Amino acid sequence: MTGYASAQSSGSDAANGAGTRLGLEIRSVNSRFLDLSFRLSDELRASEPALRDVLIRRLTRGKVEVRAFVSQDAVATSVAPPAGALQRLLQAQDMVLAWLPGAAPLSVAEVLRLANADTPAASENHPALGNQLIALAEQALDAFIASREREGSRMVQMLQERIAQLRSLAHTALPLVPALVAQQQQKFLDRFAQALCAADPGATLAQAAQDRALMEATAYAIRIDVSEELNRLVAHIDEIDLLIATDTSSKKATKAPKSSELGKRLDFVIQELHREANTLGSKSSSLELTRVSVDMKVLIEQMREQVQNIE
Repeated sequence: MTGYASAQSSGSDAANGAGTRLGLEIRSVNSRFLDLSFRLSDELRASEPALRDVLIRRLTRGKVEVRAFVSQDAVATSVAPPAGALQRLLQAQDMVLAWLPGAAPLSVAEVLRLANADTPAASENHPALGNQLIALAEQALDAFIASREREGSRMVQMLQERIAQLRSLAHTALPLVPALVAQQQQKFLDRFAQALCAADPGATLAQAAQDRALMEATAYAIRIDVSEELNRLVAHIDEIDLLIATDTSSKKATKAPKSSELGKRLDFVIQELHREANTLGSKSSSLELTRVSVDMKVLIEQMREQVQNIE
């Protein structure tokens, strides 16, 4: 499911060091599997494995992007740099100007930033920043999961609306089946009777032919009877209702399906729904049933697209 969350540490936090701020963003788009990508600043690259473990432990689906960065407050960058760092910058500037006379000289802000970046204090904070990053990731994940749960609630409402429409279509189709079977059987017998009259066979042959015609009509009626498919379709709809209700109201129960399994179970049941709707359309012998099958497949496809993103 889609989601977004961000968190930042306090600049006065001792773990970060004076004037150092740590920020982290988590965003995701829909995906059937868990796909993690990281955009970390150089100071935080060593923390990527630990950060990946935290996300894998709490997330199961989605294309998730994590961005973490370190920034310096103005107070921190205004600290007087050591003389050795200034000397190196001056030598580097002289070399650049010797080759590029038109280059602009370094400003005071650039000198402070470049000189302080080379000081030992900047690198000593890296382990502390890594520990703070994990704590910040847990904090951002709480908000991130909460946003996905809100989206999940809206998705459940959509699924329930589609299920109600599917159930209504199934109830509309069920009364049509017996009448359609009888109509097709009678039509088959009428056409066969017309053929017999045109051939003018003997009485014994006509009776045998009529019996054979009745058998063929019955077999054909069985082939076009879709009541079994409709019954299975209603059973699958009931199963989806049960899965959603169990996950919504009984998450703490021992036998309730875990949230990470709900999407996979719904995905499987909806595949079965689609199979029954396809069979209903292929066996349909009337325009009414064909329309019902098309409407069902539209609703099922809408459900399939959303279910694949549920954890």
